[in-house]
Amino acid sequence: MHAHRAKTRDLILRLLNEHRVMTIATNRPDGWPQATMVGYVNDGFLLYSFVARNSQKCANISRDARVSIAIGRDALRPLDIKGLSLAGTASVVDDRAEFEHVSGLRLERYPEYAGLPAPVFIAGALQRIAPRPSAEGVVLLRVAPEIISVIDYSRGFGHSDLVTFSELGLDVHIETLSHRWDDSREPEA
Repeated sequence: MHAHRAKTRDLILRLLNEHRVMTIATNRPDGWPQATMVGYVNDGFLLYSFVARNSQKCANISRDARVSIAIGRDALRPLDIKGLSLAGTASVVDDRAEFEHVSGLRLERYPEYAGLPAPVFIAGALQRIAPRPSAEGVVLLRVAPEIISVIDYSRGFGHSDLVTFSELGLDVHIETLSHRWDDSREPEA
């Protein structure tokens, strides 16, 4: 594997593994995007999130599986900014073994959930998060990334690498972008 591709792959996996919250944007029926913050776990490059079965995001995904996701955090120094922005396809996990596997991953990432009492449903809505989700009122979403923008300002303010992704992993590095935010031009070589 090419060194730059391996470094990019490792950074993507590190960022996915060290975060616990992402913003997922879905397409509403009226055309407006809807962005929601959700907890997530990842298994390699696949992202998973348990969501309410009767949620707007679940309804949006049933109509249009395309989603956009942003993962990152604030940084005290601008050159420490790192994050991911990706486009992918979301689907509901129907396989019980996968559901149980991801439930286990969730408890590893969120160990504080292990001590929670059983969930409570009022008028069909989940009122409290469950230590281990059940299929009642909750679905598991799987997001398979297709295009990932890796933001890494340590390589220059505004630096990002745009890559494609498939079941095989990181496929093709499309381009590297570095923005000059001070409106000056680089001297020509």
